[in-house]
Amino acid sequence: MNHVHNVYGVSEDVSGRALSSHAVAQLEAYGADYYLDPVGDVREASGTGDTDGDGRFVVEADHATVTADRVVLATGFTDAEPSVPGLREFTGRGLHYCLHCDGYVLGDASAYVLGHTDHAATVAMILLNFTADVDLLLDGRDPEWSDEVGRQLRAHPVDRVDAEVTRAFPAEDADDERLGGLEFADGREREYRGGFAVYGKEYDTGLAESLGCGLADDGAVAVDDDFETSVDGVYAVGDLTHGQNQTVVAMGNGARAGMAIDKGLRRYPRPPGEEVDESAVPGAPADLRSRMRLVRERDAHPGLGKGERGEEDE
Repeated sequence: MNHVHNVYGVSEDVSGRALSSHAVAQLEAYGADYYLDPVGDVREASGTGDTDGDGRFVVEADHATVTADRVVLATGFTDAEPSVPGLREFTGRGLHYCLHCDGYVLGDASAYVLGHTDHAATVAMILLNFTADVDLLLDGRDPEWSDEVGRQLRAHPVDRVDAEVTRAFPAEDADDERLGGLEFADGREREYRGGFAVYGKEYDTGLAESLGCGLADDGAVAVDDDFETSVDGVYAVGDLTHGQNQTVVAMGNGARAGMAIDKGLRRYPRPPGEEVDESAVPGAPADLRSRMRLVRERDAHPGLGKGERGEEDE
C-alpha cells in the first residue's frame, strides 16, 4: 500500500512497507526471530524424532525449519481479479477490492463497480455515499442479482453498463500513474478515478486444512472467541477468519490470540496443591528479563537508546 488508512495513531503518509518494517523491528526487539520465507508445510510433531521433543508443531519454510508450541495462521484471502486487459496494472491506483478501505479515497469522483451479482449491485449503491457518479459494469455478463436487489438498484442513480470492457487506459498526464478510464466493446470510453472489482474471494486455507482445521460455511477458518481453531494449539487471525479486510481489525485479532497463547504457556500460577520452587521464579527466561529491564530504563530515561530503536538522534 502506498498509504496506510484507518490505523489509529499512524499517519496516512506511512506506506504499508514502512509500517511492516517498523513492526518487524518491534518483533525483533522482543527477541523474536523473523524469517522472510514462504512456508510450505505446517504439521503436528509425530513424536518420532520430528522435533526431538521440542515443540508440538513443525513449520517448514524454504530456508528454515522451526518448531513451535503454538501456531498462528494469518494467511488471509485472495480476491478474484477482473479479466479486463490492462486493469490489474492499476491495482491500488484505480483498481480496488475493499469498499470500506478505499471508497473514501475516490473523493467524489467518477467510479465504477465491476460485477454482476447481488453483492456487486449492493456495493454500487453503497458507493453513492461517496460519489454521485457510479457505473455498474457487467462486462458482457448477464446479471445474477435477485429480483428484490434489481428493483432496489433501479431506484438508485447507478448507471448500468452491459457492454464488455475491452481495456483499461492510463491517465492523460504521463507523470500520473493512476487509471484514466475504461474502453468498451462498442468503442465508447469512460473516464474513472477508480473503482472496485466484485467477483468474490478465496480464503487461503491450504495450511489450515493440512492441519485439519475446521472451516466455516463461507470457507473461512472457524475460530472461537480466542481465535483458536478446531485443532488444539493452532490459531487463526485476520482476513483468514472473517474477511473484514481491515489492518486494524487484524491487529486486534492478533492481540486476542496472543493473550490466549500467553495464558496457555505461562508457568504460573501452578495448579492447587503443587508447590513452587522459589529458585525457579521468575518464570520468564533471562534474555527476556534483560529486555524488560531495558524497557524500564527507557521509560525512566526517555532519551536512552534512541539510535537502537531506529529513530533519529536529536
